[in-house]
Amino acid sequence: MIQSDFNPNNQNEEIASKIIASLERIAQAFRVLLWEESKHHQLTPIQVQVLIFIRYHPTPICKVSYLANEFNMTKATISETIKTLLQKKLISKQQDLQDTRSYNVQLTQAGKKLADKTALFSKEIHRPIQSLPEEDKTTMLSSLFNIIQHLNNTGIITTQRMCFNCHYYQASENNQQFYCNLLQQNINTIELRIDCPEHEAI
Repeated sequence: MIQSDFNPNNQNEEIASKIIASLERIAQAFRVLLWEESKHHQLTPIQVQVLIFIRYHPTPICKVSYLANEFNMTKATISETIKTLLQKKLISKQQDLQDTRSYNVQLTQAGKKLADKTALFSKEIHRPIQSLPEEDKTTMLSSLFNIIQHLNNTGIITTQRMCFNCHYYQASENNQQFYCNLLQQNINTIELRIDCPEHEAI
């Protein structure tokens, strides 16, 4: 019988349960920090997340259908978010030249300024991670990549732009060496990307 990872007795017996409980605490911290940042600017958390996404990603993928997959939400919810951000003059619409029935969204100058401010909401989580020894950070990164890859393979996370599911990515049989066919070079664990602008899905 599978035991709950949130039962303290199970956590005392299995380190995997302790790790999962720890990740849940960090996820809770993300939610709290994002919520506080959102309230400060009279926005909702998803509105802030959409602004940040548009700020750092290419225009062709900044459209309702892609954003819905990115945040695992319905197109109706994302459309309502876009409508509100348009009303607040934080984004503007741009006709998609490849598909006249669709449109992309871009940040206005006010939207860029706000996205730059709100994108720092995770700084209190960044600080303790940044202070870790380099070896610990590399190990943590590798482990998180494997967890995310599993969640993607099982369909829990639908959209990924990471090396592990990229057309250009190649790994050795023991999964200890990595090669990027786009860059045409070997890459180290710390060079693996979680969000690559050149990503090509397999």
